[in-house]
Amino acid sequence: MIKRKGFAAVAMVLACVAAPSLKADTLAEALSAAYNNSGLLEQNRALLRAADEGVAQSVAATLPIINWSVSANRTWVDTPVQTTSDSALARITGDLTLFDFGVSQLGIEAQKEVVLGTRQALRDVEQDVLYRAVQAYMNVRSAGEFMQLRQNNVRVITQEFRAAQDRFEVGEVTRTDVALAEARLAAARSLLAAAQGELAQSIEEYNVAVGRAPEGLRAVNPAPVSRDLNDAKAFAVRNHPAILEAQHSVTAAELNIMRAKAATRPSVSLNGFVSSDQDSNTSAQLGVSIGGPIYQGGAILSAFREVQANRDAARSGLHLTTLAIEQQVGNAYALLQVARASRQASDQQISAAQVAFEGVREEAALGSRTTLDVLNAEQELLDARANLIAAQSDEVIASYALLSAMGLLTADHLNLPVQQYDPSAYYNLVKDAPSALSPQGAALDRVLESIGKE
Repeated sequence: MIKRKGFAAVAMVLACVAAPSLKADTLAEALSAAYNNSGLLEQNRALLRAADEGVAQSVAATLPIINWSVSANRTWVDTPVQTTSDSALARITGDLTLFDFGVSQLGIEAQKEVVLGTRQALRDVEQDVLYRAVQAYMNVRSAGEFMQLRQNNVRVITQEFRAAQDRFEVGEVTRTDVALAEARLAAARSLLAAAQGELAQSIEEYNVAVGRAPEGLRAVNPAPVSRDLNDAKAFAVRNHPAILEAQHSVTAAELNIMRAKAATRPSVSLNGFVSSDQDSNTSAQLGVSIGGPIYQGGAILSAFREVQANRDAARSGLHLTTLAIEQQVGNAYALLQVARASRQASDQQISAAQVAFEGVREEAALGSRTTLDVLNAEQELLDARANLIAAQSDEVIASYALLSAMGLLTADHLNLPVQQYDPSAYYNLVKDAPSALSPQGAALDRVLESIGKE
């Protein structure tokens, strides 16, 4: 029963990858599924919506603030004659900042830079999701091909083992030749079991990265990358989302320094209230107040030094990110060149190893070669084919790694057939801090309800 289950699992794995299928996944379909099914993208889209709300809250600080309150009191006065009195008061208060030397506006602009940076972070996550899907796709394909190669190897060595036994029985070879073939057969079976396990793990990774099981994965060509190394680096520095995010962080830090300076100046606000008591007596007040900080125990200067330090850290972060992206481009470009050269060399190696294997086997049949010679020639051919499988997979993965390093591994650039997420749609609904009763607020409620159902 255990063996039957094991064979059934292997057969199912083979059906997913190796056997012809009426419905076969292309890489574009796998990338589209990864884009649509990614929980990581959903998480970061939610973080972007949270950043959008930061703009709404900054805008709300420049609008009138209106509050209401109702109080009821009972008072006892203990005199020679105890008296009791009741009072009730309803009040509406309002406050509006008229002028604050740009503190509020600078806060809005800084939060907008945070939003723009978060959009780039979302784009970077999108690249990570798609690159993981590329790796999973190619790993399943190469693992499936490796397993087929190991199966063929087991069949060939089994034939060599039986031939060695037959030749031993007629006295053409010694017991040593039979033992060598038997040892190679055992090793080949062990490698086949390892290949089956590797394929099973690759399929599990594919399930996570793409969101569903693979179905007859088709062959893939490397992504078109026509730029040379210097052009690729220059393009990446201008367009990679990690660098653009760091640039927005620097801009936000600069705005926060300006905001901290403006916060030390006075502000002008309009305030008032309307109240009514239990006797329907109504009173109202409207006034203008001017005020600003004088001394807060060093907190003002400390806050200013803090934003300066944050600005310096953001600048250093931009410099480090730029260096890291240039290094990623260089590494990906080098790996791509190595994979291309390895694939070309493997093609030549297979041709030569195939001729050598066939020749050695014929010579062994004539008695001029030993069983070990045949097994070694067969191993050379196996290694050459394995090298080609690895080189083809590495070339595809390296080409997409280069796209990712340049900031181009996105659904938009790859023209994937998906409904692309619009990062500005939610922002446009909340940027003016709409009230719940406004048409914008109603539209926002419908959007949030739709998101909650997904």
